[in-house]
Amino acid sequence: EERSSVKAMTLTLGSKLGPYEILGPLGAGGMGEVYRARDPQLGRTVAVKILPEIISAQEDRLARFENEARLASSLNHPHIVTIYSMGWEDRRRYIAMELIDGPTLQELIEAGPMPLDQALKISAQIADGLAKAHEAGIIHRDLKPKNVMLTKDGVAKILDFGLSKLTRSGVDSEAPTVTFTKS
Repeated sequence: EERSSVKAMTLTLGSKLGPYEILGPLGAGGMGEVYRARDPQLGRTVAVKILPEIISAQEDRLARFENEARLASSLNHPHIVTIYSMGWEDRRRYIAMELIDGPTLQELIEAGPMPLDQALKISAQIADGLAKAHEAGIIHRDLKPKNVMLTKDGVAKILDFGLSKLTRSGVDSEAPTVTFTKS
């Protein structure tokens, strides 16, 4: 998500969205707003993405948002963001997901040249995540530096499956995946 449009955010600190307590804004993009939130049941911090009410009333955009949650949650892979839950609150649809604690790949690129070994490591991690999605019949269709985030440990995570497409019926999230290792 674009993290620079924080000023237009609609939820406030301390408000609730389903079981989640909003801790602050993370950013906004074309398909919604993203907040840092606390999951009181499991005692962890998560990211909560909401689809604004006006967009929730548009069937095609709502279907795209729900598709993102379903397809991404069907994948269990270290380089794909983990989806925890999906719900409705105050006529708004939301997705709770893993909070990635680092920059987007876009931010990293804009900071200047990176060492070759780091670029290769990130590229291999993205390819590994995409291979898992493709084995499950899921095509991302919106892969760009803004849709890849890095953890503080440098692990790449693919997010924003809102434009993804299922190319075959049934998703096998247990299918083997190709793993790249550094030699």
